[in-house]
Amino acid sequence: MAERPSGKRPPRPGRRERQSGQRPAAAPSGPRPPSDPVLPDDVSWFDLDYSARRELQSLPKELAERVGGQLAAAGLAIDDDPEAAYRHAACARRLASRVAVTREALGLSAYAVGKFDQALAELRAYRRLSGDDSHLPLVADCERGLGRPERVLELAKSPAADRLDTAGRRELRMVLAGARSDLGQEAAAVILLEQDPGLTGSEVDESLVRLRYAYADALLAASRTVEAADWFSQVQAQDPDGITDAADRVKELHDG
Repeated sequence: MAERPSGKRPPRPGRRERQSGQRPAAAPSGPRPPSDPVLPDDVSWFDLDYSARRELQSLPKELAERVGGQLAAAGLAIDDDPEAAYRHAACARRLASRVAVTREALGLSAYAVGKFDQALAELRAYRRLSGDDSHLPLVADCERGLGRPERVLELAKSPAADRLDTAGRRELRMVLAGARSDLGQEAAAVILLEQDPGLTGSEVDESLVRLRYAYADALLAASRTVEAADWFSQVQAQDPDGITDAADRVKELHDG
């Protein structure tokens, strides 16, 4: 499986967290078509968030619940078994290709398994159907994965980039820095990441950990090895759950 260029974990498509003690509704009765991936016993369309279920209500009830079950299974599997998530999302997309959330789910799942060309097509379709620009950083990362860093630079200047929220702008900044490195512009990548006000702050969350990791990586690519080692060590201390491989990078630099 190809690696995602930015290392970003894709969002979970349409997932709603189940409340403690809530019993899931039974799946629709009747035979399951052979082409549908088997749903886990405790998964149904009620595991989707309200907005996703509301969108599916444009479909006949039985079809909506069938598609929703596949979307819910994709959202539950995407972290631990992205290949399974991809199969569930592909089924949902086949059954309801004109519903935006199915295109989103397949785009996110395709991205998770490194199918960047398909992810790009599906996320663009989702944007056309929904008008939502929030996945622009993933679209840009797909362009990187397909070896087109120049397209990332174009996307970063697009009107859609200006509509991103703070988190989205940070994600796009990291992808853009990676594209600069791909083009041999390592110093520009470092400067770009330094412009994020969260880089040197005291706050710690997943996006900031990945930002600081990207900065350490950019420093290393720019031959600023001592500074890179310091930043990798900082990330290691802020990343007890191992969302990055900072610990391995620290060891490599120390042993090297």
